[in-house]
Amino acid sequence: MKHNKWLTAPLAAGLSAALLSGCGTQQGGGASSGDNVRVGMSDEVLATDPAAGYDPGSWLLFNNVFQSLLSFPKGNTEPEPEAAEKCDFEGGSKVYRCTLREGLKFSNGNPLTSKDVKFSFDRALKIDDPSGPAPLLSSIASIETPDDRTVVFRLKTPDATFPSKIASGAGSIVDHREYAEDGLRTDGKAVGSGPYKLESISDSEAVFSVNADYNGAAKPQNGGVTLKLYGGDRAALSRALADNDIDIAYRGLAADDIAALETSGDTDDKGVEVVQGTSAEVQHLVFNVKDPVVGKLGVRQAIAHLVDRDALVQHVYKSTATPLYSIVPAGVAGHNTAFIDTYGDRPDAAKAKKALRKAGITDKVKLTLWSTPSRYGPATDQELKAIAEQLNTSGLFDADVKSVEFEQYEKDIADGKYGVYVKGWVPDYPDADNFTAPFFGEGNVLDNNYANATITGSLLPRTSAAADRSSTEADFGKLQDLVAEELPLLPLWQGKQYAVARDDVSGLDWTLDASTVFRFWELKKG
Repeated sequence: MKHNKWLTAPLAAGLSAALLSGCGTQQGGGASSGDNVRVGMSDEVLATDPAAGYDPGSWLLFNNVFQSLLSFPKGNTEPEPEAAEKCDFEGGSKVYRCTLREGLKFSNGNPLTSKDVKFSFDRALKIDDPSGPAPLLSSIASIETPDDRTVVFRLKTPDATFPSKIASGAGSIVDHREYAEDGLRTDGKAVGSGPYKLESISDSEAVFSVNADYNGAAKPQNGGVTLKLYGGDRAALSRALADNDIDIAYRGLAADDIAALETSGDTDDKGVEVVQGTSAEVQHLVFNVKDPVVGKLGVRQAIAHLVDRDALVQHVYKSTATPLYSIVPAGVAGHNTAFIDTYGDRPDAAKAKKALRKAGITDKVKLTLWSTPSRYGPATDQELKAIAEQLNTSGLFDADVKSVEFEQYEKDIADGKYGVYVKGWVPDYPDADNFTAPFFGEGNVLDNNYANATITGSLLPRTSAAADRSSTEADFGKLQDLVAEELPLLPLWQGKQYAVARDDVSGLDWTLDASTVFRFWELKKG
């Protein structure tokens, strides 16, 4: 089973200069029946069934249409009760008990009880869809429902990150009367108990209305949201904003255009503003450790000594990302600088040459870097071409770049056809566990044939069990040091979140944070 929650590249293509302007943002308040808000993005929504979707577009839908027992409040990385009134571990980190709020209802009027909670988790695990969130729930051994408002999770092993996992889209609660227990819903509909109802969805548009039966912490500031989907056409997204067809452009604007908007002095009368938020999105260069070329540690070390992250961030991404020198990104507890400590923060051709010679390599290393712009954006091709040029300039490599569509890309990676390829990651929850276990645990998402017994047998189980998350810093540090030494991947950059909004829209500040939850209910127009 593989996760499939890979991010797009940091923002992407063609904003008109006519958009340059500034506008204010404000904190959300009480419930409102305000105007509808039109949001555009270049991502697709690949699933409406929580048992199947694991992409950013689908999780955006899940986070607004479905409730989870817990959720991440705005600006906070610690989950708090949502459909639950309270949740607590009992006697360690293997038994987790939740009490539901009274009077919960689905948007169709049916009551939501503990039966629906158990059904939702059991269903996701039973279906075990390749593109679904079942891996996040794999620590569940059994679920008990002693009464309509009580749910007791018994875990296979201690897992202190379990509350964060079920606060994500993986914890979405569905109506047991509406969903089959052993198959995915195929009619494109979604019935949840979240703050919004899905009225309709097509390849180009999803329409959401406020759910009058919602019982939770969110207070919608609008009368509904129309989500315009541009299917990877970033130029169309830009035109839609310029033509006032959307109020907000989210996920899909070009680095060049974001940079131009941020540095423009013409900010008084053009009608939009760039809003920047925190992010824990990351991108890595991944090495297949069984590949005939990069399977040699000396080759991987040479690449690590030659890649110039600062140049990539500055010239390709126009400073809409920051260089990343660790597995756990900055701002997440457990972050260290293992790759600076091991390889430095500047290219060093002499050290690269020494690594190759130590491995017995004297000829130029012929290498292909594989890319897929259809998922990660056109800047990904530019980025890998820049990396290839950095390698070739050293005189030690003969590197080129090939690019294929995402479906073929994933298939070829799974078949072990690529030696070097790029992967990105949008976290499910803001904990170091989610930047390590999916990459280096059993059945990891990278498909690069890397395994380390110390990581899987000791460090990951120990960090997962630690209720005091601050106590995991040393183990996560050791894990990152091991990865820097063995080099199954090379961290490249950590993204920033951006959205561009028209000047009559507020609330975006409360939707762009490290939880990656885009909160429809915080958006207000007028």
